[in-house]
Amino acid sequence: MRSFHRPRISAALLVVVLASAGAPEAAPATVQVVPSVPSAVTGAAHNYRDKNFDYFVSGDPSKPRATRTEFALALMGGGGRVDAAYASIARHAGNGHIVILRAVSDDSFDPEDGNYGELYTTAWGPVVSAEMIVFHHREASFDPRVIGALREADGIFLAGGDQANYIRYWKGTPVQAALDAHVLANRPIGGSSAGLAILGHYSYTCLDGVSMESRIALADPYNSGVTLESDFLHLRWLEHVITDTHFSARSRLGRLIVFVARINKAQPAAQAFGIGIDENSALLIGADGIGHVAAGSAGSAWIVTPGRPAGVLVAGQPLSMADIHISRLSGGGTIDFKTGEVSHPAAETLDTIARGALAHPSIASPILYRTKAPLDES
Repeated sequence: MRSFHRPRISAALLVVVLASAGAPEAAPATVQVVPSVPSAVTGAAHNYRDKNFDYFVSGDPSKPRATRTEFALALMGGGGRVDAAYASIARHAGNGHIVILRAVSDDSFDPEDGNYGELYTTAWGPVVSAEMIVFHHREASFDPRVIGALREADGIFLAGGDQANYIRYWKGTPVQAALDAHVLANRPIGGSSAGLAILGHYSYTCLDGVSMESRIALADPYNSGVTLESDFLHLRWLEHVITDTHFSARSRLGRLIVFVARINKAQPAAQAFGIGIDENSALLIGADGIGHVAAGSAGSAWIVTPGRPAGVLVAGQPLSMADIHISRLSGGGTIDFKTGEVSHPAAETLDTIARGALAHPSIASPILYRTKAPLDES
């Protein structure tokens, strides 16, 4: 059991005014029309592809919003779906209108990738509508049709892909403000893979396009590829959190320890800790701040909490850090984000990193780092 104090952040500090974005008007050119369905965004009944974003819809966005929504977070590790996590977003959204956001840097997106719209309007809800917006350029984040869809969303899901695109396209735009406002209005939000990577107050941005390997981060915590963001989304219960994805399968514990050490050195008052989610797994967090692993998860959620500052954290030298508390949550475990208390973990350990390696074998040993990434890994 582990607990630590977290200062509260006033919701008043996060008030946003979306109507005064001051962005250039978008004048998109339609390049492809696909089968007609209702669309609240365009005012016309069709999906379409645009030079800045693509739009796909299932259901009827013109119908009234949900009469009641409830705050919830769904943190999904990627690499496979956890139906209970998507159903949680739909349920907390009052089975109303879901908006799914993705970002790709070209126009190659396949609208059937994930079948999110179809599944939300059938198996996971059913919801009234599911709209998918696929960003191709930052300009889309100033388009009134995009902002209008986000304002009317009862629930939001951030899909996988490349978190660097999310940072480049959304930071400092009305989309960033709309996501914060969505949560302040007690509506659910979730993310998988890259979508999970940006949900925490702190995030690893992967701006160089090369996913950081744990062994490299541990060998030099200030490697140029360790790119961290400290002021993007501001979601309740994640004020002190940095998340990581595909956790055990890609041996990301080592890099998450480095991320946490770097954040707390730069901002000693941050009291930052890390949450890593395994593939085909999800951590669900309710309005009460209690998080638990979703039913049907194939893996676990890992909580990484530093007990003290790193002993050696300088450029060009391996990390040395003592008193790293690591908890693995599965079916019966919980984490209370109000206090930081972890209850009934499946396993836990107190570890030391000495010159970039574990001082002693532990439950962390198999997922600390790997020496080679598979060639076919996305």
